[in-house]
Order: sequence, then C-alpha cells, then structure tokens
Amino acid sequence: MSSAETGRRVIIFALGGTIAMSASPTGGVAPTLTAEQLVAAIPGLADNSVAVEVVDFRHMPGASLKISDITALADAIDQRLADADGAVVTQGTDTIEETAYLLDLLHTAPQPVVVTGAMRNSTLAGADGPANLLAAIQTAAHPKFRGQGCLVVLGDEIHAARRVRKTHTTSPATIQSPNGGPLGYIVEGHPRLLNQLPHRAAVPTAPGDDIRVAIITMALGDDGTTLQAVGDHVDGIVIAGLGAGHVPAQTVPLLETLADKVPVILASRTGAGSTLQATYGFPGSERDLISCGLIPAGYLDPIKARILLLTLIAANCDRAAITAAFGAEGGYRDTETWPWPTNLDKDT
Repeated sequence: MSSAETGRRVIIFALGGTIAMSASPTGGVAPTLTAEQLVAAIPGLADNSVAVEVVDFRHMPGASLKISDITALADAIDQRLADADGAVVTQGTDTIEETAYLLDLLHTAPQPVVVTGAMRNSTLAGADGPANLLAAIQTAAHPKFRGQGCLVVLGDEIHAARRVRKTHTTSPATIQSPNGGPLGYIVEGHPRLLNQLPHRAAVPTAPGDDIRVAIITMALGDDGTTLQAVGDHVDGIVIAGLGAGHVPAQTVPLLETLADKVPVILASRTGAGSTLQATYGFPGSERDLISCGLIPAGYLDPIKARILLLTLIAANCDRAAITAAFGAEGGYRDTETWPWPTNLDKDT
C-alpha cells in the first residue's frame, strides 16, 4: 500500500445482506455474520496498514431496509467520522443503488462513504464479499477520494452513488453505471480515480418512512388504472416512461390532473440515457407531458428519481425548487440551479 494510504483509519458499518449471510437452519442463507467476522475473513488486511473499527448497525437483508434505517445510518456516520479518514457500509445489493444515493444526498463531510456488498454468499465457491470489503476499505482510506461523496465499490470498480445501478440478478458484475461508467478502479490493491462528478449536492432534511412516492412503470396499452389506484394515496409519483419519456396518450389527462396535486417526475424505464424535453410533439410525448406539469428526471433513473423526490418533499420544496433540483441532478441544467449550496467541504 502507498504511503498515502498507510496509518489511516476507516469505520465499517455493517447492515447485513448477502455479504453477511451463511447457512440458515430453516434452509437457504440469512444474515448471521457480524462485522468483526466479515473483517476477519479478509485475506491480507493487516498488510494494508489501515486501522479498522467496526459497528454492527443493522442485521437484515437489503430488501428489508427502510428509509429511516438509512437516515439513522447517515447520522451515525456523521457522528463517528470526525476522527476517521472514511467510512464503509456493508449491505445487501438489492437496494444498494437506493441507499447509496440517499446517503450521498445526506452526506456533507469530505471523508468518503463507500458502500459495498456481495453477490456470492460465504457458503459458495468464489464468495466475493472479502475482496469487495477490502477494496472498499482501500478506497475509503485513500485521500484522493475525499470530497467524492458516497461511492459504491464492487468487483474492483468504483462507482458514483448518483449513477450506479444493479443490472443483473446473480452476476458478480451486476454493479454498473450506464451513464458515465465507473469513476475509477482498484488496481493491484490501489484505488485509482480516473474521473469525477461535476458537483456534489446535499439536502438539508432527511426523509422519513411516512413519505410515499410511487414508481409507476408505463407499458404497452396502459390505460391509467394503476395511476388512478394510487393517485390519492401518495405524496409524489415517478413515471418510468417509455423511451425518452413517453406515455400512452390515453393516460395524459390523468397525469395532468395528478401533476396539479402532487409532484410528478418523468423518468425513463430504459435504464440509460436522459429523458428528452423538446424532440417529440405527439400526445404523450415529453413535450406534451412537460406542458402538463410533469418534471423531467434527466439522467436519473426512476429509482434514483424517487429517492431525490423523497428528500425534496421532506424539505418542503415547492414546484420551482423541485424542478431546479431535478435539473441539476438530472444533468440538464447548470449545477448552480440546485436549491442549496453545492460548495461542500471537499478539501481536495
């Protein structure tokens, strides 16, 4: 390990997930391993000269985590990070793209927060948990990653929380960033930062479990039945639209009515690329929907758009602020349009 990484300290917060799973008496696997056991299973960790402190924060599969678990984690990280060079979070990959982005929006300190997990549990040949955890520790300890916010590290790739997605149910290469690619890689045990995001953004208020934002995926022949069913029971809606942000024409009047009541965000279900704003002009096109009050998500996929909308609703943002925030995070407006300061303490 280079001199830049030696003599440094990282705090590991364990939440459970596949990385912590072993055989269950009732069949299958379940979270049983403690943070200390995860660290003990890492070959060669002692050779890295990084002091590691562990916290067993939660013990559950990623699918069972709640918004309040992550906001509590953000508080715990903030309280413990002053005397550390970085933090690592271990959790299930089922929700890693959501938890990492929420942490990113809540994290303002310069020390990196690195989220990792595993696709192969400890009972399988080639379990990837130890390697992923070692790579996460190495990244969190490296001074070049100060000011980069929350990162996701798996498979020796370093991803920005804003971009990362889980793209495969079982492949160890499931973690990808379709819009922009990884920020860097782990090479021979050393993290290498190749590119950076143009800005960091944070919100002043953490959301709670009481805010409800629905993701509605549009499909061939959709008549709006699902929209009608949820419209009166949510605080916001994210539309996972067709293509670059389109919906069946018959759903437009309902969407316009809903957009008068709650924020309705227009994202794309495709998994990569930005929603458009001015190319198509047919009923149900992005031009039509924006004129009806929908707010384009830009490069944010529907899952990320939901997390951002939750935080904006928690901060009591009006429509103008929500539009500005999605413009900045979605990549189609200047970053200066973000409603709060973006000059976070990067000290890099």
